[in-house]
Parts: sequence; structure tokens; C-alpha cells
Amino acid sequence: MKYVCLGYIDQKAYAEIPPDVGQKLMDECFAYDDELRRGGHFLGGEALGWSHDAVTLRAKDGNVEVTDGPFSETKETLGGILLLEARDMNHAIALMSKHPGVKMGPFEIRPADETVNALITARNEKVKQQLQQQQ
Repeated sequence: MKYVCLGYIDQKAYAEIPPDVGQKLMDECFAYDDELRRGGHFLGGEALGWSHDAVTLRAKDGNVEVTDGPFSETKETLGGILLLEARDMNHAIALMSKHPGVKMGPFEIRPADETVNALITARNEKVKQQLQQQQ
């Protein structure tokens, strides 16, 4: 099963970490990601920019409203997404509980929605074929 692991970070606390300590933590995270890769568990991931550079879109009265910043004001902000392959939720928890990134903030683990993702994959293929036919 695929799991989406959302890594949160307290931006204020992170800003207070000395650069060499921050680099050591990043190196530990990358090294553990390599362990996940070797085990066939790391499917991908994306680091995210800071929340102060984000915008949130909401539908309101038939229009789209754009607001600076994240949807909710919290101490921690979403810092990155890791896609994980695991047997089940307990396996995903066991794998991510060893991730050094947990030291910087919590990880939320959610099962991927395989049904909707299959629909997305099918749509991607359909559009890809349409584009190829147009060329």
C-alpha cells in the first residue's frame, strides 16, 4: 500500500538551529531516505517552501478567493511530503518512526486513496494520448 507522509516543522524553532546542526539533521534525513529507497519503500517526495510564501484558495459566493499564507494558523507548517510503500499502517508507522525528520516536527501518515489515484492515472494517460494524436 502507498502512504503519504506529511512532515511538519516549526519554522521559528528551525530558524534558531545553528546551520551546522541543521545540515547534520538534513544529512541524517537523506541517509534514512536512502535506507527507505534500498528497502523499496521510498516512492518519492517533495520538500515545500515556507508557508509565508504560500497562498490558499477558497470558493466563496461563486468566486475563488485567494488568501496569503496557509489555510490554518498553527505553530507547525507542512514542510514536505514523502510517498511511502508499506505493507500496512503499522509497517508505515514503524518505518517513519525511525525518520530523523520526526525530531523537527510531527509526521502525519495517511493511506493513499488508490481508487481516486487510479482515476487520475487513467486521466493522465488519456490526455497524454490526446496530445500525442495532436502532434
